[in-house]
Amino acid sequence: MYSLSDYDYQLPKNCIAQKPEERRDRSKLLVLNRKKKDLSHHEFSKLPDFLTPEDLLVVNNTEVIPGRLLGHKDTGGKAEVLILDYACGRDKDATGKEIVYQCLVKASKGPKPGSFLIFDQGLKARVISFDKGIYTLKFLCEDRFETVLYKIGNMPLPPYIKRGKEKKPCDDRKSYQTVYATQKGAIAAPTAGLHFTENLLEEISSRGVETVSVTLHVGYGTFLPVRVSDIREHNIHSEWYSISKETADSINRAGLGKRRIVAVGTTSVRTLEYASDENGVVKPGEGYCDLFIFPGYRFKVVDSMITNFHLPQSTLLMLVSAFAGRETMLHAYQEAISNRYRFYSYGDAMLIF
Repeated sequence: MYSLSDYDYQLPKNCIAQKPEERRDRSKLLVLNRKKKDLSHHEFSKLPDFLTPEDLLVVNNTEVIPGRLLGHKDTGGKAEVLILDYACGRDKDATGKEIVYQCLVKASKGPKPGSFLIFDQGLKARVISFDKGIYTLKFLCEDRFETVLYKIGNMPLPPYIKRGKEKKPCDDRKSYQTVYATQKGAIAAPTAGLHFTENLLEEISSRGVETVSVTLHVGYGTFLPVRVSDIREHNIHSEWYSISKETADSINRAGLGKRRIVAVGTTSVRTLEYASDENGVVKPGEGYCDLFIFPGYRFKVVDSMITNFHLPQSTLLMLVSAFAGRETMLHAYQEAISNRYRFYSYGDAMLIF
C-alpha cells in the first residue's frame, strides 16, 4: 500500500488524449460506486442524473495563465520560461510594468544572475538569482506586464501533450480552461472541470444542486514524479488556495445537514480537506496547501468526487486510491483501458461516490 510500485499500471500510448472532445460534455464518464465496487459507462452530459437536489457541488475556479514564454538570452541562445507563482508576484511597481516571479528556465546553458532574457513586445527579464532549480526573474516591459503576457504567452500544456503542425490546430487557450475560470494563477488546468459546459451547469442548477467555488492555483509540482520507493517519505508540493467565508458557510451548512459534498477534481478535494478541522468544518482563508493524501487518510469533508484518469505512480492516483481503494481504482483503470477511454488532462472522467 505504501510502495511506489503499488501505483503502477501499463497504459497504451494511444490512450493518452492529445486534444479535447469537440464538445466538452461528450466525453465519457465512468461511474464507480465504491461501496458496491460497481462500474457503469456513460456520457459526461448524463452527470446530472447522478446528482440530487441535496448535493453541493464544489468547483475550482482557478484560471490557467499563458505563462510559457519563448525568447532568447542576451548572449543569443534560445530560452524558454515558465512562470510559477503568477498570483503571488512581488515587488510590483504601480504601473504594472515591473514585477518579480519565480520561474523555470530552459536553455542550453543556464543564464547567470545579472543577465537578461529577451522576449517579443519589448518584454525582458533580468535574472536576479538561482536556487534549487528555480530562477527569480524581474520582468520589465513598456506596457503592463499582464497585457504583454496575454499577447505573447503560450499555454503551459503538460509534457505528454504534443503540438505540431496539425491540420486543425487546437485552441488550447480556450479548451485548456474551465468555463467557470475567473481567478488567474494556475499553470495547469483543474482538468476534471474541463468537461463542464455552461448549459450543463445550468441544467445542474435547474435540478436544485447548489454550486460553490474554491480557488487552488495548480502548480508545476502536479507533474513532478514521486522519487521515493516508500510514498510516505514523499514531500508534496504546495499550492496557493483561497476559500471565501460564503463558500465555507455553504459547505459547513451542507455538512451539518448531512448533504453530499461533491468535489470537482483532486484540486478541490485537497483544498477542502486541507482547510477543514478534525470535525470536517471548513475554515475560510487563504494560504498554501501542501496536503498529501494517500491510502490510510480519513476524509473529513468530501463524499464524492469527479476526476480524470491519472498518471501511473502519481500523487493524484494515490489520492483517488485513498478515496476508493487501491485495488478498486486499478481495476477501474483497466476497465477504462479496455473500453478505450481517453486518459490524462484532455481525457475522459470518473464519478466516484
